[in-house]
Amino acid sequence: MRFMFRSALAALALSAAPVLAQDIGVHDAYAITAIPGAPTGSAYMLIHNHASAADRLIGASSPAADRVEIHENLEENGVIRMRHVEEGLELRPGSVLLLNRGGPHLMFLGITDSFEDGDTVPITLTFEKAGDVPVEAIVDLSRLTEDAEGDPAMDHDAMDHGTMDHDAMDHGAMDHGTTDGGGAAHGHADHQHTDGQGG
Repeated sequence: MRFMFRSALAALALSAAPVLAQDIGVHDAYAITAIPGAPTGSAYMLIHNHASAADRLIGASSPAADRVEIHENLEENGVIRMRHVEEGLELRPGSVLLLNRGGPHLMFLGITDSFEDGDTVPITLTFEKAGDVPVEAIVDLSRLTEDAEGDPAMDHDAMDHGTMDHDAMDHGAMDHGTTDGGGAAHGHADHQHTDGQGG
């Protein structure tokens, strides 16, 4: 009985364990723009949650742009729409969150200085529990053509950034398993790019 009580306490302590900045590992971070001098760009990376508790990526910022948002791409009737994921992306304990081409990614809006190949773009990722985690993304324009098929970053004019039907999606039913390739995306705020570009 005493052992069971101790086990219960240990399980409770584990579930309440904090997620620290050092528990978050970021790998293969790179940034691109569709065309030189574009006012928008995107960043991709692998984010590993080494902690024993879940966390959530809730925001990002960079001195290289007026603002940075978490985005995902949705396709409906052959039209690719951009969606701002306001409630962030979930990282389960021990899982890897994939920010990838055609999936969830970081979007730079109002780039203050054009991205040149080989540049280093400082980004601050903000997590619900771990707080701010600094990241450096390398501008690698050679990756612009990698897996380009089906990637909205390659055809910004085909995007519909205006009327977005967010309520049509049932995000709560998503199960991303150990690799949170899509994360948990629940934001439903209307969003529009006036420059007609997306990631």
